[in-house]
Amino acid sequence: MWNYTDTVMEHYRNPKNVGSIEDADAIGEAGSLSCGDMLKLYLKVDAKGIITDAKFQTFGCGSAVASSSILTEMVIGKHIDDARKITNKQIADALGGLPPEKMHCSVMGHEALEAAIANYYNEEIVIHKDEEIVCTCFDVAKNFLEEEIKSNNLKTVEDVINYTKAGGACGKCKDKIKEILNELNKEQQETTLTKTQMIIKVNNIIEKYISAELRKDGGDIELIDVDGNKIKVKLTGRCQVCNRSQITLTHFVEATLKQHISDDIEIIQV
Repeated sequence: MWNYTDTVMEHYRNPKNVGSIEDADAIGEAGSLSCGDMLKLYLKVDAKGIITDAKFQTFGCGSAVASSSILTEMVIGKHIDDARKITNKQIADALGGLPPEKMHCSVMGHEALEAAIANYYNEEIVIHKDEEIVCTCFDVAKNFLEEEIKSNNLKTVEDVINYTKAGGACGKCKDKIKEILNELNKEQQETTLTKTQMIIKVNNIIEKYISAELRKDGGDIELIDVDGNKIKVKLTGRCQVCNRSQITLTHFVEATLKQHISDDIEIIQV
C-alpha cells in the first residue's frame, strides 16, 4: 500500500477545476486509455497572456486526479510563458511528494501542459521525435525516455518504470531501457569527470564501502589506475592469497562500483 500525503488525498477526494472550457484558448492531451491514464487540460488565456482559468478531465488513478487538480491551481494566474517553466517535479512537490511508483502521473500533467501551450502558440506537437519505440506496451519512444532520464536524473530501470511506465507491463524492453541508461550514464561520466575526478570518486567509494569489509577478514584493496571504465586494483593482505579473490573482485568490488558509478565499470586485477 502506498503512502499518500494529506495534500494528495485532499485533491483526490475534492479535486479542483474538474470539467471542460467550451471556448478554451488552449487544449492539451497526454496519456492514453490503453496506458490506463489519460488527461485533457483546458486553458483560458487573456489578452495579456495570463491564464485566467484551467480545467481538466482525466481517466486514471487517484494520483492522476490529484496531479491534474494541483496543476490547474498552479497555472491559474500565471503568464502562459511562466506556466511553461513548470516541471513534473514541481507538480509532485506541490502535492507534498508522490510515491515513486506514481511519479508518471506528474509527468502526464507536465506533458498535457506542454501540449496545451504548444496548442496556444500553434506549434507543431511532435509526440515521438524518432520512430524507435522502446516500449510497445505503452508506446514509449526512445527520445522521450532519454529526455525523462536526463531531466529527472533517473538511474535505474525501476526509476524509468515509475516515471514513464515503460517496462512496466510485459518487461521485454527492460534490457533496452538498461542499455539507454548505461549509454547516457557513460556520456555523463565522460563529460563531467576528468581522470583525476574519477580517481578521487573511486577512492572514496573504496574507502567508504569496500575496504572496511575486506579488512574484517585481514585483507584490503589498493587502487592502481583508472582508464575510462576500466579500474585497475590490487588486492592486499589475506585477500591477495585467497582462492576466492576473483569472486570477491567480481561479486563485491566490481558490483559495488557499478552500483555507485556505472554499470559498464570493469575491474582489472594487477
